[in-house]
Amino acid sequence: MVWSELTDHLQVLYGAVAALVIVLLLTPAVGRSARYLRLIERPREGGRERPAIPRLGGLALFLGILVPSLAFLPLGGELRGVLLGAAVATTVGAVDDFRHLTWWQKLGGQVFAAAIPVGFGIYLHAFTFPFIGRQDVPTWLGASVTVLGIVAVMNMVNFLDGLDGLAAGVCAISGLTFAVIELSLGRIGAAVLAAIVCGACLGFLRHNFYPARIFMGDSGALLLGFTLATIAVQGLLKTAALATLVLPLLVLAVPVLDTSFVVAKRLKSGQPIYVADARHLHHRFMRLGYSERRTVFYLWTWCATLALAALATRFAPPHQHGHWRLVNVAVDAAAGLAAVAFSLYVVYLLEIVKLANRRPRRRDAASKAA
Repeated sequence: MVWSELTDHLQVLYGAVAALVIVLLLTPAVGRSARYLRLIERPREGGRERPAIPRLGGLALFLGILVPSLAFLPLGGELRGVLLGAAVATTVGAVDDFRHLTWWQKLGGQVFAAAIPVGFGIYLHAFTFPFIGRQDVPTWLGASVTVLGIVAVMNMVNFLDGLDGLAAGVCAISGLTFAVIELSLGRIGAAVLAAIVCGACLGFLRHNFYPARIFMGDSGALLLGFTLATIAVQGLLKTAALATLVLPLLVLAVPVLDTSFVVAKRLKSGQPIYVADARHLHHRFMRLGYSERRTVFYLWTWCATLALAALATRFAPPHQHGHWRLVNVAVDAAAGLAAVAFSLYVVYLLEIVKLANRRPRRRDAASKAA
């Protein structure tokens, strides 16, 4: 048993390292190809224009995930569905990077990609409710909810990809957390795949952190969102427990909150939800005067505190085998308090400090008008 667990842990580590090395070495070549194809962006920083940056980094991420998956995972039904869906998600994003698809074309491609792993059996079959027990979920409902969830996470990561290294860092933290959780659940395949995502993101960060030399583009954002979502669903297949639904939501809380806030604001103002704007969390930090690096570190730290809360919930359950564990309660309380405290700090910065900064500007405007 000990030798088997050691082998599983090494497999997870090997997958992460292989993905890191592949993406680290391959990304510059992909960047040169994107420049040759004129797939570049000219982002603005303050009042000046930054140098042109290629935006096809998702292809390097895809190969960094594909090759280690083929090397370290059995090419069975579930993995085949994940890899085929990942290929479709990357292709949809790459086509959008090339020629800018309409919103319905892009959404249709995302739904098609999400439906592939569902067709291979990766969807919600049952769920365990407190005080009720395990309940079977009708196939049509489980499949529909799974497709909807995967598409939602794909778009959440895509929305978050607005600053150098932000989406890659958040996905690296999420991948590492999922790897640890899935390994503890005995889902070795899902754990290896999550570790591969983490390694690929870390390798990409070497070229994507500020000042970025390449962007992941929609091809990379849709790929990472798709893969993380399918990993979360695979965790649900093992236990169908409430915790396995809550933990991914905690780990992915930053993109979830960011997307929810932006969509709510767009609906309130009557703006289509697919039209880009500057209402995301990272934009709001920048408007307060924070540098791009500092904004990214703040959001990474927020994601990390939520991930630690998820890990504490998984490994230190307060009520275990019918008994309360005071040490576990203390660990959960500390991790939860850290996550809540940093979340409140972010709210303070984005709401209270924002209001305080607006008042002097209003007074200045009023005095100039007078």
